[in-house]
Amino acid sequence: MTDILLITFVFLVAGVVAAPLASRFSLGSVLGYLLAGIAISPLLSLLGVNVSSVQHVAEFGVVMMLFLVGLELEPKQLWAMKYRLMGLGGGQILITAAIIAAIAVALGQSWPVAIAIGLMFSLSSTAIVLQTLNEKGLMHSDGGRASFSVLLTQDIAVIPMLVLLPLLALDSGAVASSSEVVSHSTAATEISLVAGLSSWQTALVTICAILLVVGGGNYLTAPIFRYVAMARLSELFTATALMFVVGVALLMSLVGVSPALGTFLAGLVLSNSAYKHELEANIDPVKGLLLGLFFITVGARIDFALLIADFGLILGLTLLLYLIKASVLFGLAAIFKVQGSNKWLLALGVSQVGEFAFVLLSFTVANHVLSQSLADILMLVVAMSMLLSPLMFIFYEKVILKRCSAKVSNKADDIPASDAKIIIAGSGRVGGIVDRMLRSAGFATTVIDYSHERLEALERFKVTTYFGDATQPSLLHSAGINDAKLLVVALDEKEQISKLVQHVTKAYPQVHVIARAVDRHHVYDLYAYGCRDIIRETFDSSLRMGRSAFEALGISKAAAEEMKEVFNDYDRQNMIEVADVYRIGVPVHENDAYVERVFEFQQTYAPSMEAKLRRLRDGVDQPQKSTAE
Repeated sequence: MTDILLITFVFLVAGVVAAPLASRFSLGSVLGYLLAGIAISPLLSLLGVNVSSVQHVAEFGVVMMLFLVGLELEPKQLWAMKYRLMGLGGGQILITAAIIAAIAVALGQSWPVAIAIGLMFSLSSTAIVLQTLNEKGLMHSDGGRASFSVLLTQDIAVIPMLVLLPLLALDSGAVASSSEVVSHSTAATEISLVAGLSSWQTALVTICAILLVVGGGNYLTAPIFRYVAMARLSELFTATALMFVVGVALLMSLVGVSPALGTFLAGLVLSNSAYKHELEANIDPVKGLLLGLFFITVGARIDFALLIADFGLILGLTLLLYLIKASVLFGLAAIFKVQGSNKWLLALGVSQVGEFAFVLLSFTVANHVLSQSLADILMLVVAMSMLLSPLMFIFYEKVILKRCSAKVSNKADDIPASDAKIIIAGSGRVGGIVDRMLRSAGFATTVIDYSHERLEALERFKVTTYFGDATQPSLLHSAGINDAKLLVVALDEKEQISKLVQHVTKAYPQVHVIARAVDRHHVYDLYAYGCRDIIRETFDSSLRMGRSAFEALGISKAAAEEMKEVFNDYDRQNMIEVADVYRIGVPVHENDAYVERVFEFQQTYAPSMEAKLRRLRDGVDQPQKSTAE
């Protein structure tokens, strides 16, 4: 037990120290994890840690990543991007893989090995590129959107690659029987649903398994989450999400298919589910931890003796790889009308080899496609390309942008009013009306609510609402808080409202927050947390009721409206005057300074306010002309 805790502590310390430092210097968290692995590799060797075994466990983070990729791919979005996905993304993979494979053959590799290398090196780092584009405000540029299309195609292409790569071993003569050609993730699995079956029977069982995943995603997810929601325990949602992903991966393993394929399909099926954001929010932290662990193990497995011995060869291969991928991307960018500096952004930003190459290298070695010695050299090339990637973005900013006439703005494109990103937390009496008003005006909203009963009711009226706890940072991230323009906090519980407002005003100061306040004292709390657009939930309706009461007592409509405004101005001034003596967490009746200030204000301003109301009541003062008349 002590050994396990020590090893776990070492990995956690390495990630916690290195990743923030790397992000601080705009290197990206992936490179931080790689450097962390490099730093602790001597210690892991001293402790006798089997890094490969740890890496096998961490590879499940890649399976989760593919599930999240599928979860983000709505069919309409895929269809709208079809030309760039098939042409720009697909062309990059095929042309790059063909050129690299041809060079590998020229260097003496067999054609199955050459194809495997070409396919792996055609992939780029989704984690590095997207994070860097977002950090530098380039995601909405044409080059950023083109980069996303290429990366998306590559993520999808991993699935057929996982199916194709083991078949290359059959031609290389490296295996004695088909039983050895199994997924690296399932190599140790002893139970199989297809063992001893003929080819057509295996195909039939596999198709049934895939249909089960599709059907289960469509019809079982909602009832399961409704059942779990009754407990209102956040840890159960995490357990349920993991249960779903692990279950799909297990089913695919039992039928001899890559777990990544099954989880990707499951994510695609659930991309339009109301529980989409809840699934993503609960899986993403676990995926992030496992991927971080995976990258650390990659860094720890780097053979520095080999790097030093073959430094010239490895550096030369890395630079050649960059030249090939950048040239292919630059040419395709011209064909697909990516103009100016955007072409360079695409070509330089997506020319590294990605994190999936690490997975595929281990996968091909396990399936006897590549030898371990060759894989070690290729792994160093992948790591070197990722280490050089931040330098390429710096070169783009410092050199390319200054020389190109058509410069890419560092700011996001102006978002039309109809496309403004709005998140509404809560779809009850308050949030529901706000949502209807915004949608009626042509604004697109993302509504989050924790009540599955309310969610089902709104679905009957074709209102898109996502299930989840809006106070969870991970769910907010999944809902798009990073790019949001407005957050409307319309939750029912005072504590939940305060928690959400406090988090967003600190973590996302660029987001305008409109918060629902339960009472006047809650207004003070929210103001102290940094919110400046606060609406007391019953105050406006109470003022309108008071105005109606005046009218019922025989006062004219115009005078009643003016009396309402006089009281409203008095109350607003009252709140401002006592705000500085309010103390969060201290009951107002126990706050002597607060009580004293209230009495002082009442003695100073209440008489004039009351006299004004009485003069309006008696018709002595004439009401000001109002649009309410």
